[in-house]
Amino acid sequence: MADPVIFTPDRGAYIRTNAWLAAFAMTGAMVVLWLIGNAYVWTGAPAGLAAIGIRAWYLASEELTATWEMTDTTLTGPGPRKVVLNQIQSVNTMGSFVQIVTTSGDKHLIKYQADPAATKAAVERAMA
Repeated sequence: MADPVIFTPDRGAYIRTNAWLAAFAMTGAMVVLWLIGNAYVWTGAPAGLAAIGIRAWYLASEELTATWEMTDTTLTGPGPRKVVLNQIQSVNTMGSFVQIVTTSGDKHLIKYQADPAATKAAVERAMA
């Protein structure tokens, strides 16, 4: 039996992902204010930035400690998440996330990967 492979979240990927989310929130808030005719459209930008910034700060301690461990037969994540490798139907990348889809339709995210393509390749190699 080989040593388990550990997938840990990357702080840089966490910051980049939340920066993109903040940019979308800022833009979205400004568009909503413009659509409703608010004279202070610019206030959407700091509101969106504050909302995502506070969320990112609050969740960082939890999200940056959530690791996944892959053995020869299983992929085990935070909480009760456990996936048998031969039950994985597909592995997809979405930004800094790697999505695991099982044959029963369950979906799991390995979040904030520095190199999601490498994480995907490692899981696919283990499945073979």
